[in-house]
Parts: sequence; structure tokens; C-alpha cells
Amino acid sequence: MPRHEVTLTVNGRTSTVSVEPRKLLVDVLREDLGLTGTHVGCEHGVCGTCTVLRDGESIRSCTTFAVQVDGAEIRTVEGLAKGAELHPLQDEFWDKQGLQCGYCTPGMLMRACEIIEGNPDVTHDQVREGIASNLCRCTGYQFITEAVCAAAARMKADSAETTGAQA
Repeated sequence: MPRHEVTLTVNGRTSTVSVEPRKLLVDVLREDLGLTGTHVGCEHGVCGTCTVLRDGESIRSCTTFAVQVDGAEIRTVEGLAKGAELHPLQDEFWDKQGLQCGYCTPGMLMRACEIIEGNPDVTHDQVREGIASNLCRCTGYQFITEAVCAAAARMKADSAETTGAQA
């Protein structure tokens, strides 16, 4: 089978991989790049476990061929934390108990990241609607919603402090 060179920037790091046309993005992330935070769930694009951001928008990496993201910027859950410092979403998921088994968490975090970046003043109802595309069988979504709203408020306050300090 022919192979294709695919260049993508994942969490700020550019990589080129040689793939068969049928190789899925989730497999490139996990197998070729060693980024195992992106989970494989239903393998049909239904559950959202494999959600990553492509150029800032969430996609299902289990139904996206790697050749489709050639030249794209991909963000995975590994790109959220800065060293030992958790991203506000990760910190709030921990604090508000927005996870139990943790299997859906990476995809849920990436979807939540997109939601907050699109609307820093997101409401509980907007979060519930936005994360409805990701399935969680453990938490019932209440704690996840609380965590996302708390993270949004924190991120907005941090942004205001940074902007104020620069003035």
C-alpha cells in the first residue's frame, strides 16, 4: 500500500510521519507520536472519547484519517498542562470531581477547551449543550459542567489580571 508523508503540529511540536492512507489520526497520535492521552472508545465517532482540536475546532480522531490533517495544528490533552502546572480545566475537573473512571476525560477536556475559547462567559446551560456530544457514563455531567464553568471564570480572571498587569 502506498504511504504518504503527513506533517502536523501537535501541541506546538511539528512532526512528519509516513502513513498509509487509511491510518487514523488517533493511531498516529498514540502509536507514532506516543501521545496516549487521546483514548479510543467507540471507534465510530459517537462517544467523543477521542476528541482533539484541529485548528481550534473539535474533531473525532477515530474517524479522521491522518492524511486529512496534513498541515494542521492539533491539540491534545497532553498540550493543556504547562509542565507540572495543570491547565485550569484539569485543575477544576480534579477539584469539582468532574471525573470518575477518567476514560472520557481527555476528550471532555478538549471539547470544554473549545467551548471556553469560543465563549469565555459560558453558562451552565451552554456547557451542558456543548458537551452533549461527548458521552460520560460515570458522572451524570453535573460535576463536569461545574468544573467547566469554574475553569472559564478562572481563565477569564487570569486573562484580566494579565491584561491589567501589561497596562
